[in-house]
Amino acid sequence: METTGVASNCNRSIGGTSFRLRSPSLNSVRLRRIFDIFDKNNDSIITVEELGKALALLGLKVDDAQLDSMVRSYIKQGNDGLTYEDFEALHRSLGDVFFGLGDEAGDIDEKQEEADLSEAFKVFDEDGDGYISARELQKVLGKLGLQEGSEMDRVQLMISSVDQNHDGRVDFFEFKDMMRSVVVPSA
Repeated sequence: METTGVASNCNRSIGGTSFRLRSPSLNSVRLRRIFDIFDKNNDSIITVEELGKALALLGLKVDDAQLDSMVRSYIKQGNDGLTYEDFEALHRSLGDVFFGLGDEAGDIDEKQEEADLSEAFKVFDEDGDGYISARELQKVLGKLGLQEGSEMDRVQLMISSVDQNHDGRVDFFEFKDMMRSVVVPSA
């Protein structure tokens, strides 16, 4: 399977590295959430078309033929797209191929986790001022097609739930605390 072309087209470069959280517990929660966001018609299947549209909304340039070729190998015979389990397998494979991750993923050091959180923060801090405002959060939620982003009151509530110094914005340290406090229930 040829994946290098997709890798070069899928990596959204921020500071020279691709955006990816390496914390397995954060990834499992986010992976399910991402699957649900990408599954626009809520049929528990992500088609190649849905995946391509979602990646485009996130500003990731993907060659449709390469995406189709790569994703098709993960779609079980008889399905029109990826089930969540297929999506997980694809995600694991991409992690192994592009980032050299396997079972040692839990051994990532704190410096790398800090760098990953910084990259994630930059996705939301669109103007680069070091803060996530309600407007910036609303804009990103809207790009992802999330209903939460349609009401400014809800967005401001999200900001205030994380805003420890009550300045109406989320700085990197508040963002980092919020991201690290996510608890993933064990199966």
